[in-house]
Amino acid sequence: MFAISSPPHRRYIGALGARVICDNIPGLVNKQRQLCQKHPDIMQSIGEGAKEWIRECQHQFRHHRWNCSTLDRDHTVFGRVLLRSSREAAFVYAISSAGVVYAITRACSQGELKTCNCDPHKRGRDKDAGGDFDWGGCSDNINYGIKFAQAFVDAKEKTVKDARALMNLHNNRCGRTAVKRFMKLECKCHGVSGSCTLRTCWLAMSDFRKTGDYLRKKYNGAIEVTMNQDGTGFTVANKDFRKATKNDLVYFENSPDYCLMDKAVGSLGTAGRVCNKSSRGTDGCEVMCCGRGYDTTRVKRITKCECKFKWCCAVECKDCEESVDVHTCKAPKHAEWVNQT
Repeated sequence: MFAISSPPHRRYIGALGARVICDNIPGLVNKQRQLCQKHPDIMQSIGEGAKEWIRECQHQFRHHRWNCSTLDRDHTVFGRVLLRSSREAAFVYAISSAGVVYAITRACSQGELKTCNCDPHKRGRDKDAGGDFDWGGCSDNINYGIKFAQAFVDAKEKTVKDARALMNLHNNRCGRTAVKRFMKLECKCHGVSGSCTLRTCWLAMSDFRKTGDYLRKKYNGAIEVTMNQDGTGFTVANKDFRKATKNDLVYFENSPDYCLMDKAVGSLGTAGRVCNKSSRGTDGCEVMCCGRGYDTTRVKRITKCECKFKWCCAVECKDCEESVDVHTCKAPKHAEWVNQT
């Protein structure tokens, strides 16, 4: 894993500036540093895209004990959680790899990169279930995004040959292909009164939320594996389960329960987390608080109410104050966590 921060303004960076910036990004291997120095504009896109996939990770796990929390001043972003070959690590590698693809591909289409733009292969005529159409507009250059992401992200794993590197490479690939899975054909109709006798179409990436939802399902169904004897692939750990396919997330180690703060495994614990008193799911107080109980605080919130449509064209609302109960998980008793920190 790596973390690349982007400057507040996109601007040209000279060769010397690129070298200084790339030399100061922690955690990069030589191949990544070379790509960074050669393509500083792409690095800026990756840095900006990192915020998006981190937000998506936190959205997907907002109701779980492990909520994809990040750590300041840690170049891995997620700290010691990634040291364990768990399904959480599998998800983080997949979603971050997908995020790199998404960021680069979007930057290509927006004309922000020197080495790519719209997909040059989407030209001429084609057909789909709706009939013939002409390629036009700007098709997202997903193949360029995948190719660069593979070269950059996988470079670190290819410096070593062990089980964890193989796991990371597999999950990286799952993330990259997930973005391509949700490419969609968008069309504009031409003809009398907007009829679709003639169509101009282009391929576009779907919202990143679709990729996040897909990888979240893959996390739920992630398969525990072990290395095969020749060290080139995986064998399913439980013979009663199906074999892992190239689209499955894989992991080697079971996850901690994330109930208590434990720096050794990167667990922040759930003390102080908001829970849902009426839910029986992972966001429910019983599950989220690991049986420790919860505190209830009554707070006042301002909400919009008595909204009316005013001609033309506005909606006017009043500010209403309401009291609601907020439930937060109790901290563990001292004896439970003193040895964990």
